[in-house]
Amino acid sequence: MAKKIGRNDPCWCGSGKKYKVCHEEFDRKIETIKNQGHIVPTRNIIKNAEQIQKIRESAKVNIECLDVVADKICIGMSTEDINDIINEVCKKYGAIPAPLNYQGFPKSVCTSINDAVCHGIPSKDEILADGDIINVDCSTILDGYFSDSSRMFMLGNVSEENKKLVEVVRESCYKGLEEVKPWGFLGDMGQAVHDHVTAHGYSVVREIGGHGVGIEFHEDPWVSYCTKRGTDMLMVPGMIFTIEPMVNIGGPEVFVDADNDWTVYTEDGSMSAQWELQVLVTEDGHEIISY
Repeated sequence: MAKKIGRNDPCWCGSGKKYKVCHEEFDRKIETIKNQGHIVPTRNIIKNAEQIQKIRESAKVNIECLDVVADKICIGMSTEDINDIINEVCKKYGAIPAPLNYQGFPKSVCTSINDAVCHGIPSKDEILADGDIINVDCSTILDGYFSDSSRMFMLGNVSEENKKLVEVVRESCYKGLEEVKPWGFLGDMGQAVHDHVTAHGYSVVREIGGHGVGIEFHEDPWVSYCTKRGTDMLMVPGMIFTIEPMVNIGGPEVFVDADNDWTVYTEDGSMSAQWELQVLVTEDGHEIISY
């Protein structure tokens, strides 16, 4: 654990309270669980009340971005049009699209259609067609704080097979959410997601998962959906991370587009779907921050 703090010193969390009435008991409980051999969060992962409120404000913009996309998305529009919507909403609130120029990513949002698993790059030449399924993954920075969530959209006459995929993946996120509670483990959530998906005959992408988010775009912990109950990192109040399983109708194998070095596709060409929730672990359960 981090450097020992005196009981009457200000708490490390920045609350202004004395350590003994703030996080002393909390830290003692974490240390006990660590000594049992479990992975526990470091202090920099745990957000304080002020940070959480700032992240909530960022999430309001992120949610509105996806709400506007939901209202306007249609057959015949380009994925560049979706990018324009994100830019317009962010500009309205003085926010910044987090993906733009992140490690060289050229656009403000990820748009992944059909067999694209994630990190699709918007283009004026990519036109939404009847029967498409698309993931729109939006991340926003407001006053230096990050939010992140994604939704699936179905265009026109989507096949029953693809409709089922989209719905099952959404259900899996909420199955996982039921397991998000303090003093449980990320593996509890991961197994709930995995069990629901595989029960329907689908596969979960192994190489790409969720992540902590709020102070930075991508923080610890890395979040897998191929884990077991009682394993992976301990969940404690103040942690914020994403539940975002990427699920394929076919096998779990994927590859990265060699031309743009970003877009991930299913190896076998099968359809893929993803939903993403940004979640806060609270004192008595969880709160959805962005959706």
